[in-house]
Amino acid sequence: MKRHSIRFKLVISMIAVSLLVGLISILVGGNLLYQSVLAEANNRIRQDLNVARMIYDDRADTIRVVLETMASTPALAMMVGATSPVPAPPSIKILADRIQLDFLGIADDQGRVVHRTSATVGPEGSISDNPLVRHVLANRKTVAGTVIMDGAQLSVENPALAARMTAGLSVDPPPRTQAAGMVIGAAVPIFSDGRMTGIIYGGFLLNGSTTIVDKIGQTVFKNEVYKGRNVGTATIFYSDVRVATSVKDATGKRALGTHSSPEVARRVLEEGKKWTDRARVLEDWTITAYEPIMDIAAKRVGMLYVGVLEAKYADIRNQAIAVFAGITLAGVALAIVLSWFFTGRIMRPVSYLIRASSEISSGNLHPDIGPVSKDDIGRLQEKFITMVEALREREKLQQKESETRLIQSEKHASVGKLAAGVAHEINNPLTAVLTFTHLILRRKDIPESVRSDLELVASQTERVRAIVKSLLDFSRQTELSPVTMDINRLIEDSVRLMENQGLIKGIDLVFNAGNDLPVLLLDRNQCQSVLINMILNAFDAMDAGGRIDIQTQKAAKGESGGVEIRIADTGSGISPEYMDKLFDPFFTTKPAGKGTGLGLAVSAGIIQRHGGTIDVKSKPGSGTTFTIWLPEHPPEGV
Repeated sequence: MKRHSIRFKLVISMIAVSLLVGLISILVGGNLLYQSVLAEANNRIRQDLNVARMIYDDRADTIRVVLETMASTPALAMMVGATSPVPAPPSIKILADRIQLDFLGIADDQGRVVHRTSATVGPEGSISDNPLVRHVLANRKTVAGTVIMDGAQLSVENPALAARMTAGLSVDPPPRTQAAGMVIGAAVPIFSDGRMTGIIYGGFLLNGSTTIVDKIGQTVFKNEVYKGRNVGTATIFYSDVRVATSVKDATGKRALGTHSSPEVARRVLEEGKKWTDRARVLEDWTITAYEPIMDIAAKRVGMLYVGVLEAKYADIRNQAIAVFAGITLAGVALAIVLSWFFTGRIMRPVSYLIRASSEISSGNLHPDIGPVSKDDIGRLQEKFITMVEALREREKLQQKESETRLIQSEKHASVGKLAAGVAHEINNPLTAVLTFTHLILRRKDIPESVRSDLELVASQTERVRAIVKSLLDFSRQTELSPVTMDINRLIEDSVRLMENQGLIKGIDLVFNAGNDLPVLLLDRNQCQSVLINMILNAFDAMDAGGRIDIQTQKAAKGESGGVEIRIADTGSGISPEYMDKLFDPFFTTKPAGKGTGLGLAVSAGIIQRHGGTIDVKSKPGSGTTFTIWLPEHPPEGV
């Protein structure tokens, strides 16, 4: 497995943090900048819409002022007041052309047209159907603003207007409104001696016109072009249809006859509210502003629109992000250089510690850790020095313990060989003595005193025979015969064998069996002898009223699973000076003739041959606890 140095990890961490912070800064900063730019653009587009409205309204005011000037001339008053037809003053035509009126007419006080600059008057006595004239007849006062006129009304005023009304408006699907013309105009009453004697009116057809939208582009947006496209655009809608616009389609033509989005139409035309937001206008995302256009009857008939190309602001954002990214990358490069330099200085003591650790693992307990730093790593070096000193002490103790174990092992081996030899040599004569003693005891002619002596000989010979058996067990001459078994059942059988003896001694013998214990591979007889020996030792260590608790549970040592058996008594405990000798052969604290000193040594040997361990904890006056651990999977050979 490939390993990386701490220095490398620190440098990578600093780079990662720098990149993360930089990335977050770019994203957050770019977004905040973009939102700020958009907010500023929205504020600007609202102001631009106000200026566009002023330009739009100014057109109506210009027509109104010019017509009011004409209406106040005596020549015009004489014309409409004459009993016979009088030609219109030439100045009327001149002024109409100067302010680019598409039609101009004069009617009497009944609404009968007496003069038109761009068309004939029509049948004598015909009353004008022009909405501007009708409004003045009804209200007897000047009116200026937007009116909607159909094809017939426009043709009467100027035959060329009907064709202009629909020019370029063929769209698929067709407009939802009927074909009509959107006109900015005014009508002014003509007074003579305080009495209205006629009406002068005029208008300008917006359909297909570029005058107002181009003036908005020039005045508001300075005709600025960005990447071949107009930065700012303006549009006049009749209902939701573009009738005058500077927005161009993919072919470069003005997008006459195209529609606004349904959402915009609903908000502006139906609800009468302004709209300011980013929206897709044909193929471009645009920051837009819309407001309704009212006719002279205060009815919403269309919309006025201005928009700014969003791409310009998006590119500003992208340029800012690019600058942020460059700064971030430069910062990362600087961070790499500085972090490599500083981490080298910081990690130098750690490098000493790594080499020292390697030397310790190789057996050198006097490594060089370099000068001790005056920071947190210095505290680590001091702890390392303390650890090395502890290892030296531990090495000395382990060496001493190893020597002690070696001596003990050699002693056990020598005693084992001696015990095995003695057992073999004694076992045969003992068998002969015991056999002949029992044969003699069968005779009827021996005196009672002799019989008593022979029975004593037989009992002591049996005792010697038991000692010999213990010697053989200790010398490991008895082979194991393992079988799979339930350890709880083995302990229950052993407890059942010893219960009566516990009752006689007045000692409680309690077994708490653990659950879900694994099945073990054990020599039943030898393991049972270990358990019985432990219980007998506990009996001998207690007076009446004592208690022995036996408990089993699952336990693991290292990676090996197994079962732990605890045998705890409430006896007098074991003195500390005896703890190291408990498992020595022939060591016993019992009176002479009460024990051989081989019970625990033999028990420890049996447990070890099963791959297990046996430990003891004791405190004088507080009882003793023996803990036996047996593996679930014993070593090979068991």
